[in-house]
Formats: sequence, C-alpha cells, structure tokens
Amino acid sequence: MDYFAAILPELILVIGGLALMMVAAFAGRGGASATSWLSIALLIGATVALIGAPSEAGPVFGGLISADLFSSFGKAIIFPAAAVAVLMAHGWFERGTEHGAEYPVLILFSTVGMAVMVSATNLMTLYVGLELQSLAAYVLASYRRMDDRSAEAGLKYFVLGALASGILLYGISLLYGFTGTMSFAGLSAAMARDGIQSLGLLFGLVFVLAGVAFKVSAVPFHMWTPDVYEGAPTPVTAFFATAPKAAAVLMAVRLCIEGLGPAMDAWRQIVIFAALASIFLGAVAAWGQTNIKRLLAYSSINNVGFALIGLAAGGAVGAASVLFYMAVYVVMTVGTFLCVMWMRNADGQPVEDLASLSGLSQTRPAFAAALAIFMFSLAGIPPLFGFWAKLVVFNAAVEAGLLALAVAGIVGTVVGAYYYLKVVKIMYFDDPAAPYARLRRPVEGALMFLAALLVSPVGYLLIGPLGEATERAAAALL
Repeated sequence: MDYFAAILPELILVIGGLALMMVAAFAGRGGASATSWLSIALLIGATVALIGAPSEAGPVFGGLISADLFSSFGKAIIFPAAAVAVLMAHGWFERGTEHGAEYPVLILFSTVGMAVMVSATNLMTLYVGLELQSLAAYVLASYRRMDDRSAEAGLKYFVLGALASGILLYGISLLYGFTGTMSFAGLSAAMARDGIQSLGLLFGLVFVLAGVAFKVSAVPFHMWTPDVYEGAPTPVTAFFATAPKAAAVLMAVRLCIEGLGPAMDAWRQIVIFAALASIFLGAVAAWGQTNIKRLLAYSSINNVGFALIGLAAGGAVGAASVLFYMAVYVVMTVGTFLCVMWMRNADGQPVEDLASLSGLSQTRPAFAAALAIFMFSLAGIPPLFGFWAKLVVFNAAVEAGLLALAVAGIVGTVVGAYYYLKVVKIMYFDDPAAPYARLRRPVEGALMFLAALLVSPVGYLLIGPLGEATERAAAALL
C-alpha cells in the first residue's frame, strides 16, 4: 500500500481517465463539457495529492521510479498547465462538431506519461513514460481532422517523433550493453568506476541525448516545432509549449545529473552546444515570422536554450536554476497563449497573423497590456519576473565556472528581444486593424490576469519561497 500511496497522483489520473474514456464512448460529443470539467477536477485533485507520501517515498517499484521532491515539483508544474489546456479547449473548439469528449481524456493520459517521465529512475521507465505522452500528443496535434494544417502537423510530429524514439532506443541499448544496467544509480556507479573509456558507451550517451533533445525541441532537433505549433489547434499548441516541454526538460535534468553525473565532462559539451544553438537560432529565426504561433514556437526553442544553460552548470545549483526557470516559463507561456486564444475576428474565427494586433492598445487596452507584459517577461526585460528567471540560470553558469556561456546567453537575450519588442511595437504604434470580437470568458480572463500578475514585479515576492522549493527539489537528485 505504501507503493500505491507514492503514486497516488498517477492513480487518480489513470483511473479517472479510464472512467472518462467510457463516458466519452457512450455519451459522444454531448459529453464533451462534462468530461472537460471532470478532467480539470482530476488534475486539481492529482496536484493536491502531491502533498505527503508522493513527495517523501523515494525509490519505489524496485527503483523504476522515484517519488521525491524533484518529481513532485515537476508534477506541480505539469498538472495545472494541463488543466489550463483543457479549459482553453472548452471555449475554443466549435461546440457539437469539434469539441469531442476524447480531448480531455487524451490530455489526462499524456499527463500520466509526463508524470512518469519526471519520476523515472530507469531508462525503460523513462521510455515508457515518454511514449505514453507522445502517442497522445500525436493524436492531439491532428485533432481537427478536417483541417489540412492540423493533419499535416500530426503527421510530421508522428514521423519525426518515431525517428527520435528509435534514436533514443538505440542509445538506451548501447548504454545497457556497455554498463549492464538500466537504472540511473547503476549507470552512475558504472561510469564513476570505469569512466567513458568505450567508444560504444560514448555513442550511447550521444544517441540518448539526441532523443531527449528532440523532445525538448532543442537545436538541431527542433525542425518539427514551428510546423506543429502552427498547425495544431491553439489549445493543443499551448499544451505542447508548457507541460510536455517542462516534463522533457526535467527528465533531461534527472537523467544527466542523477544517471550520467560522473560523465559530466562528456555530456556538458553536448548540452552547451544545444543551449547556444537553440538560443541564437530561436532568436534569429523568429525575426521574419508573421504568424504568432510560429513566433512562439521559436520562442520556446529559445527558452529551452536558457534552461539548458542551467543544466550545463550541473550540480544542485544548476538543477535548481532549471526548475526555477521552467516554473516561470510555464506561467509566461500559458498567459501568452491565453492571449492568443482571444484573437478572433468579428465573425468569431481564430486569427493568428501579427498584423491583426495592429493598434490593439487603442481598441482593447487591457488585452494589449497583458500581452505586452508577457512579451517583455519572455524577453527577460526587468523588472518583470522573466528577467529574474534568466538571471538565476546565468548565476548558476557563473558559479560553475562557465562565464563565457553566461555571457553568450546574455548576448542571445539581447538578440532575441527584437521580436518580442516587435509585437509590442505593432500593438502600440501601428494604425489599428479590424477590432477583435469581444468574447465573454470570465474564467480564461481571470487566469490571464493571474498569470500577468505573477510575471509582473509582484512575482518577486515569490523569489524566496520558489527559490527554497527549487533548492530542496534539486537536492533530492544528489
């Protein structure tokens, strides 16, 4: 029973998801509203269930997963982000035709996969969790079956995801073949004892990190991100940019620090390259974008680069900085996509081009102010909270002796600020375009206000509690 208490959040989501799947099968599209609200309740319940045993049990099921503070912190980010994705879909899809009861069920099962990803302390458990998340994500990307862009997004994501899974599995087989174990503790002990003397072991490490890089959409494995983000329905894109992104980054942190810690000199070079390439490609490639979702896709690539700077720092300080950064990033991104969801023309149809934001400060000043706050925060401009998140990862890099990496990251921040400021310039200095439809969505509006408040200077009140929580969570890895 202690084992089951340790995985109580996952049990809530699995049992609830199976029950809602039966509801979806019998109720059809008429049950979409009920399943949406019930799934949100399940995600909230799973978040509350993190208190207690799931944060203190340690390794369970023979060391396949670990219920510790690190995994609990990750789940505390993932579950609310998934709940917001379900809530956004409730008001975005067309009622009776697109908004099916299976949408929240897919979100729930994907979330279970992410919970396993951040808890995994074995390579096979890691792979099972990753595939559970990915299989649901492939369906979600192509959820609008009659939309060519959505179908294309799902197909591209599936094909490239299958390739990445193959690369990851090949790397796992090499690590197992040369160490004789799949557990993170066993890998760490083998590498501490023998080092990376075998070329096959080094190749295994490279292939595993390549597979993980695809899941976090780090350069050079980012090619799927802009097309999938643009083609997928907006609530699905918001989901991809937040919960799975955070889960994949935290999975990489646990794998590198807990499982591959003694081989830091080998994987740090790969992480530094991926970090700098992601920062600068994400910054430069976004300059010419005219679609807000493609721009945010490159923004997500750019932000993953900053998180990888913290990972490159290694140790408890580096892990804590990644946790801090991802917590703030998820709030900023959720708020931004809540704004994108409100971009509808007079006929109520979704609008995604940047030109439609022209003069928004004159027609919808509160909406423009919220979006401007998120843009400035993503750019890392003080005194908004996004600035502090970047400062935390840069400090971690400096403490680890990676001063050049921190300086390069700061330069990348300046380069990337252009396209965030471009959005603000369009809203505040261009002539007004056709006004957006006025939507009545009080819950989404309240969430947007809350997210804007958290990334504003008010968020600095959370530095102490959030910093302490991330330090305790990071310490669980060591």
